[in-house]
Amino acid sequence: MAKRIPEKELTEIEEIVRRHPDGVTFKEIADELKTEVPRRTLQYRLKYLVDEKCLVTEGKRRWVKYRVRKDQRIEIPAGTLELEPQTAIVLPLSRAAIEIQKYLQQRISARKPVGYNREFLESYRPNETAYLSPAERARLRDTGNPNIAPQPAGTYAKQILSRLLIDLSWNSSRLEGNTYSLLDTRRLIEFGEQPQGREQLEAQMILNHKDAIAFLVSAADEIGFNRYTILNLHAILANNLLADASAAGRLRRIAVGIEKSTFHPLEVPQIIEECFNQILATAAAIEDPFEQAFFVMAQLPYLQPFDDVNKRVSRLAANIPFIKRNLSPLSFTDVPRDLYTEAVLGVYELNKIDLLKDVFIWAYERSAARYVAVRQSLGEPDPFRLRHRAALRGIIGEVIRANMDRKAAAAYIANWVQQNMDAADRERFREMAEDELLGLHEGNYARYEIRPAEFAAWREAWNEKTV
Repeated sequence: MAKRIPEKELTEIEEIVRRHPDGVTFKEIADELKTEVPRRTLQYRLKYLVDEKCLVTEGKRRWVKYRVRKDQRIEIPAGTLELEPQTAIVLPLSRAAIEIQKYLQQRISARKPVGYNREFLESYRPNETAYLSPAERARLRDTGNPNIAPQPAGTYAKQILSRLLIDLSWNSSRLEGNTYSLLDTRRLIEFGEQPQGREQLEAQMILNHKDAIAFLVSAADEIGFNRYTILNLHAILANNLLADASAAGRLRRIAVGIEKSTFHPLEVPQIIEECFNQILATAAAIEDPFEQAFFVMAQLPYLQPFDDVNKRVSRLAANIPFIKRNLSPLSFTDVPRDLYTEAVLGVYELNKIDLLKDVFIWAYERSAARYVAVRQSLGEPDPFRLRHRAALRGIIGEVIRANMDRKAAAAYIANWVQQNMDAADRERFREMAEDELLGLHEGNYARYEIRPAEFAAWREAWNEKTV
């Protein structure tokens, strides 16, 4: 009887081919394999994948190239996700990911009931174990690096903050079933306008996302995979959404179920806390930002450490390493909700990360491409503004925290520049500070490390005293 080819080795070959949509040669495949494989062995495996209709070839002999079959891609009809006009979204999936889908598409009664498997967490060793291959991490690093000079943590996220607040708030809420459109979300975040006939819960979910993103970006130097960050992140995302208000920012003490799943999460609070602390310690020890982000996306929802809002916490927490290292953020642009749900269920019921990994890689590359375009539209940073950014942040913060009206703010700025700025810079800095105050709104004040309550109080005073 012929010896069965290990599934892991076939999957590795398929993943290499998927990274080359224009086709890849035999030599290129051999060069990217993690371990050296005899030429004849690799030829046999490639022939097997072609015969099994997993791969297709084009060209002949020494010029032959391998590609993934088109029918191994998920195509979503245009318009279903409020996308720009196009024919379809194409999300390439590995063979292992497709097998996960096939399992989950069975009726629940045909799937095996499972509980929390602590070994799934215990077996992970930071910087030794890896969910993402070296080639995948390198590819994501090339994609997500905005090529800016070294700057303080959070600088890049602050440059695109107004767009990030809308994109990530909308997409993360959409993945939870929120029915707001992108335009509705923008109007809510920027102008506080709520469309008629919508549930208040949907608006609350989006505004909580906005506040949570602002928290991460404004505290870029302080956030990390620690209890302070993750518990407060949950408290903001869960604000006014839980039956028990005191459960916001607190680890779970009750049993919970997963809808349309055979997975039964842990129920013992002490073990939940132990595993939660272990997840944070493991994530904090991971050196690669992309591995770190994906580890959290897989492990946090699987534990279900909170009464609810677990997936939302994991999606925003995945952005922590990107914010801190000035990499492109992950906003889940265009990710199909059903596919994301299946990917998470694959972790819950099978402890398999292949489908979630395919979604993560595709989503990150799509998000990064979006923010390259956004940054290009912003133009080059103003050198004068860059040089005086610390002083501008201080001035704006003082005006808002002191609830100054326009007259008081103008006098304060004039006096400050007179005492602290060179004569040649005074007028330009004064004009820049006044323009910044006039342009502040709910979607952009977080860059000045202002809390929502402080901004609301200042805006009320600003408007009342200038009528």
